[in-house]
Amino acid sequence: LLRGNDPEHAALEEEAARFFGSEAALYFSSGFSANAALFATLPQRGDVVVHDALVHASVHDGLRLAKADVVSAPHNDALAFADAIQQWRNGGGVGRPWLAVESLYSMEGDFAPLDDLMAVAERHDGVLVIDEAHATGLLGPQGKGLAAHLEGRANVVTLHTCGKALGAMGGLICGPRVLIDFLVNRCRPFIYSTAPSPLMAASVRAALRLCAGDETPDGAKRRPKHGSLVSQTGALLHDRCGITPTGTHIQPVMIGSDERAVGLAKRLKARGFDIRAIRPPTVPEGTARLRMSLTLNVDEEVVGELVDALAFELEQVR
Repeated sequence: LLRGNDPEHAALEEEAARFFGSEAALYFSSGFSANAALFATLPQRGDVVVHDALVHASVHDGLRLAKADVVSAPHNDALAFADAIQQWRNGGGVGRPWLAVESLYSMEGDFAPLDDLMAVAERHDGVLVIDEAHATGLLGPQGKGLAAHLEGRANVVTLHTCGKALGAMGGLICGPRVLIDFLVNRCRPFIYSTAPSPLMAASVRAALRLCAGDETPDGAKRRPKHGSLVSQTGALLHDRCGITPTGTHIQPVMIGSDERAVGLAKRLKARGFDIRAIRPPTVPEGTARLRMSLTLNVDEEVVGELVDALAFELEQVR
């Protein structure tokens, strides 16, 4: 803010806005800080933020600093979002509603009903904020995310992390120029933090070019190959373990008990599979699980061996 952007930061923000289809973008040192900063800064006193019950911890941390009212809505229930906004209006709310969701939920592996939520935002003159952390680089056209068809609207803000599929560091907030300018001038976590390394900004730019398929002849083949692996894994989990596939690269295996989930993860690790147990407070009480996250670092043979091991171990604890 005081000395101006490094040319690499400016180049990344311009390229990211162009790639994702927004008016402008702002680069932060991490996705967590970007998400928290967004919700601490943009909603104003008199506004309301209605968030999905399962949004990321960074949203909750940002909302603790926000001046707006905050309401939690049941997971993936667009009607509940609309009802919450209407109740707030009926109670005298006169500001702007903000709807906070993830396009792909990190622990459930399911999709948000983005079009239904967009309709709610339009009907109530609200802003839809979409965390694309687990979709960026993998889903949507050229890996632009599940909200790519909504980018560029005056009431849509998206967040894209750079440390997952993009393989770098940082977070990008994309949205209308007026909101990005407001963040530059009012967002304390942005103003009073050391800027990310220009080298890392250049790395993110390179990753975006890979997503677009500009750098390698087979760049456009990686996402279909990954999608095929996800489909094959889902079919194996259904056939051998009776698990309903999510259809995404994030596949929870619901266990329930913390102790059983941890024990199962340890036994799978002993077999050579690093599948982590997820327990409260990361997930609600009684919903401990194993979390599988598929990448192209494994192939069908490895996945088949994993599912066989998982089927055997699940049989021992049922």
